[in-house]
Amino acid sequence: MDKKIEEVKAILKKYGQEQLLSNYDRLDENKKKQLLDQIMNINFDLVNSLYEKTKHEIKQGKDEITPIEYLDKYKLNEKYKYYENIGKKAIKEGKLAAVTMAGGQGTRLGHDGPKGTYDIGLESHKSLFELLADSLKEEEKKYGVIIPWFIMTSRENNKQTVEFFEKHKFFGFQKDKNIFFFIQGELPMIDTEGKILIGEDGLVKLAADGHGGIYESLVKSKMTEKMRQLGVEWVFIAGVDNCLAKMVDPVLMGIAIDKGVTVACKSVVKASPKEKVGVFCKRNGRPNVIEYTEITDEMAEARDENGELLYGESHILCNLFSVEAIERMGANPLPYHIAYKKAKYLDKDGNLVEPESPNAYKFEAFLFDAFGEVDDMAVLRVKREEEFAPVKNADSAGVDCPRTARELYKKFHKID
Repeated sequence: MDKKIEEVKAILKKYGQEQLLSNYDRLDENKKKQLLDQIMNINFDLVNSLYEKTKHEIKQGKDEITPIEYLDKYKLNEKYKYYENIGKKAIKEGKLAAVTMAGGQGTRLGHDGPKGTYDIGLESHKSLFELLADSLKEEEKKYGVIIPWFIMTSRENNKQTVEFFEKHKFFGFQKDKNIFFFIQGELPMIDTEGKILIGEDGLVKLAADGHGGIYESLVKSKMTEKMRQLGVEWVFIAGVDNCLAKMVDPVLMGIAIDKGVTVACKSVVKASPKEKVGVFCKRNGRPNVIEYTEITDEMAEARDENGELLYGESHILCNLFSVEAIERMGANPLPYHIAYKKAKYLDKDGNLVEPESPNAYKFEAFLFDAFGEVDDMAVLRVKREEEFAPVKNADSAGVDCPRTARELYKKFHKID
């Protein structure tokens, strides 16, 4: 330990982060070891470069934004069966796996625990996890095949999540055989001076690196290796909060395979031209998702000859990737976006500081930032009422909340 702490001190001195050891002597032996291991694993050059980014206003480039082509699932006519049959064949051959991103807590919903354990208020009292498990098991039965389920947790909720599944006998799945858990990547939080914060537990204050960290996490945790061993070629990725996520869609798979693309995404048409959602587009000729803040009023209102919005395809975090695409995207970190947040921390004297206003930066990557790495991808418009019932806000918000998700779920499944 003595040798290790000297090594750590040298690293911290080099990067001006000596405060990370200010509470070291107050920790027990186990925490001391954890802290030293954490520090040894920090990419301080990356932290420095991210801090430098916080000092400069991000300038929007002169990017050329153009509409992206899409297919409407319910206007495919005779092509529907054609794509469906291609997808069905691949699914029956065991080439599909599902990934659920479940690293978040249910705090915004007033729920103490992982978001996936939240009960949206159905009479069955099934959690989001169980609703997704039911859907996946139904598809397995339909196709007579095992569809491996990979669940991305976070350091914060991994233990609770796995215990929840254990308590419910993994909803009929078998751990490490057809259900697998892996942990999302994290980055240190820093203050406005670029100093890494110490959390309430005396360890480095870490925050999840956003859903864009999915690729790197799948690769680093060797889950892509596991997928290849299982014969998986395609991976459907969605968030845990969408209780209507259709994880097994032969039409989407068929389109991807037929068109020879490595990424295929689902969209729903914007509820209104000014809806605050990211939409699919092409940026400098390559696939992308553009934030609503980047679209001019003129672009938002623009329509094609059929009266459809030119920028009307909302990204709903329901995407299909080839394993090869995930491995390629996971080889290098995506660009990070900066968020200014309130964060509790311990000062150098071990006192807990609870700020009343934002005081720290966290850094997140967005899954769709990797879309620019592919030459082309397919976008399939689906019906909102059939595939998109997110639980993001408390009922008081009135939208994307337990009440709206519950209504959509009951209507879709014809539950009185």
